[in-house]
Amino acid sequence: MISIDKLDAELLKRLHGNARAGVAELAAQLGISRNTVLGRLQRLETAGILKGFSPVMNLEAAGIPVQAFIGLELDQRQLTSVVDALSKIPEVLEVTTQAGREDLMVRVASTTLQGVQSAAARMVDIPGVRHTNTTLTVSTPLPYRVQPLLDHLTRNSGWGRSTPLPET
Repeated sequence: MISIDKLDAELLKRLHGNARAGVAELAAQLGISRNTVLGRLQRLETAGILKGFSPVMNLEAAGIPVQAFIGLELDQRQLTSVVDALSKIPEVLEVTTQAGREDLMVRVASTTLQGVQSAAARMVDIPGVRHTNTTLTVSTPLPYRVQPLLDHLTRNSGWGRSTPLPET
């Protein structure tokens, strides 16, 4: 495990704002060398912190307006086979394990409510699924984010070895 400093957090913030930014552009924005940017990105990728660069989709704009979270209560001995079966349902966007009444939280999306209902019905048919609980998403007033946490955790850290903090 590696530690993240303010420079890493700022680099990640700028990539989040524009994943297409080039190394030279990032270096100029941050006031550091291209080699430093490359080294930081390679370090973050090697450590598994930066997993890639993906487009952020607006599902509603793409004609997929219905989203839901479906909690699954399982026979926990069948977790692996249940997750494998869930991966074959096209409406499934994400599966997380959790502690609590439900063992898995499944995020789904569809063009219709009937599509969500159909996906939930297929989940009930998976061997090892005991119970489902569906919650429809109405809106997302605060989308997934990590930058405020990174900024908070690195607030007292340095900006690399020899580069002074940029003037703000």
